[in-house]
Amino acid sequence: MSLLIPLSLLFVFAAYKLYQQPRYKLPPGPHPWPIIGNIFSIKTQPFRCFDEWSRCYGPIISVWFGSSLNIIVSTAELAEKVLKENDHQLANRHRNMTATQLTKGGKDLIWADYGPHHIKVRKVCTLELFSPKSLEAQRPIREDEVAAMIQSIFKDCTRGNGLLVRDYLREVTFNIITRMVLGKRFASLGREMDEQTSEFRAVAAAEQMGVVYLGLAEYIPWLRWMFWLKKKEINKHEARRDQQIRPLMEEHKLAGKGSPGPVNAVKYFLNALLTQQDKYDLSDDTVNGLIWDMVNAGKDTSLISVEWAIAELIRNPDVQLKAHEELDRVIGSDRAMNELDLPNLPYLQCIAKEALRLHPPTPLLLPHKANADVKIGRYDIPRGSIVLVNVWAICRDPAIWPDPLAFRPERFTEQDVDVKGHDFRLLPFGAGRRVCPGAQLGINLVNSMLGHLLHHFNWSLPRGTKPGEIDMMEEHPGLVAYMRTPLQAVPSPRLPANLYKQNKKDM
Repeated sequence: MSLLIPLSLLFVFAAYKLYQQPRYKLPPGPHPWPIIGNIFSIKTQPFRCFDEWSRCYGPIISVWFGSSLNIIVSTAELAEKVLKENDHQLANRHRNMTATQLTKGGKDLIWADYGPHHIKVRKVCTLELFSPKSLEAQRPIREDEVAAMIQSIFKDCTRGNGLLVRDYLREVTFNIITRMVLGKRFASLGREMDEQTSEFRAVAAAEQMGVVYLGLAEYIPWLRWMFWLKKKEINKHEARRDQQIRPLMEEHKLAGKGSPGPVNAVKYFLNALLTQQDKYDLSDDTVNGLIWDMVNAGKDTSLISVEWAIAELIRNPDVQLKAHEELDRVIGSDRAMNELDLPNLPYLQCIAKEALRLHPPTPLLLPHKANADVKIGRYDIPRGSIVLVNVWAICRDPAIWPDPLAFRPERFTEQDVDVKGHDFRLLPFGAGRRVCPGAQLGINLVNSMLGHLLHHFNWSLPRGTKPGEIDMMEEHPGLVAYMRTPLQAVPSPRLPANLYKQNKKDM
């Protein structure tokens, strides 16, 4: 009797495989084990492993996670077929158990399937948060927080020790996003946090780590009954998550019954959503989901890109020198830069692009899901398959990037490469129907933070550390790829002391 269950499972899996093979011509890939598929064959970071497999089996491969079929494409041509030519059939989202529960079945934007709901909430986000008018109205918030970061670094660098760059980047990105979305700051480096701030940051950190990973239970449904304790963890996190936003929603609704705020006040995203809730027919679950979407998507990607960029600039001092020369020529040393200077700093923008190319924050983008049978090249993609675009591999493809492993911003002065989804050689924000609606905000943040850090400081390593000793491997918690070892660097001020003081702006 004890052998009956595993033998039954083996029979079901074998029958499924026999059923699949004649019907579909699937892409080649590593041989899957019964029940578990290829899960335990992934020895390195998934995007690196998929790249290695693509060299063996071809640019489009099949990888089985349990009974879930994953199709991975690793060339710009195939990415275009997935994200443009067959976009409509591949625009759904694959949600794991945690994402399904937290988004109430995809009632947000990021994890919603493509359809009327997705189109509606994307329009709301674009109009209320990411339009040129909104981005310009929120520019003082971004510049205020970047100035606060520069002041903190200046204060701490006088001690002569190396600083953990990520700590300062995390604070500035988190505060920019929460002020734009919620109208509140939730981070303050080196200061004691109140209970609300501490809890909000703890919940946000848990979101980044995927909250609860159920392992094989994510891919083998009949094992999920074994993970009821982890199911309780998801329930607990869901309650903590709701407790952060629901009171703010109620606070706004009560305030809305009184007098309106100042005419010139910057309208933050939650305010806009609740003001337009009836107009757009948005449920409270959708408002809650959209808020967490913006917080989660915004707090990691810009931080990751700038940390990688600073590491590369330390490893390539000639590039850092050219950036300093451009900043000194365009801005000088009698004022601090601002976002309006960015169009006049082309080399700085090339550095940001090169960091996004060599170290894409989301190496596999977010998982797409086929809503119909599709043919990509010579192969069939069955309905329900998960489709991943390995942008990490595409950005290191020697067929389209000469000397791909070199950090060489000049490549972007030699050719014009778009980063917002129109050029499939470089896709840090995706493309097609699921392209990131906040791409321009992300670009502005990366360029602004990087520009300020370079204009105000020269960056080097702590004494005794050599550039070749920087750990350039990735840590891959969830969907993003941080530096595995947080960068420790020494900033040396290059401007007059009065330019390191934050000037509070009225907003």
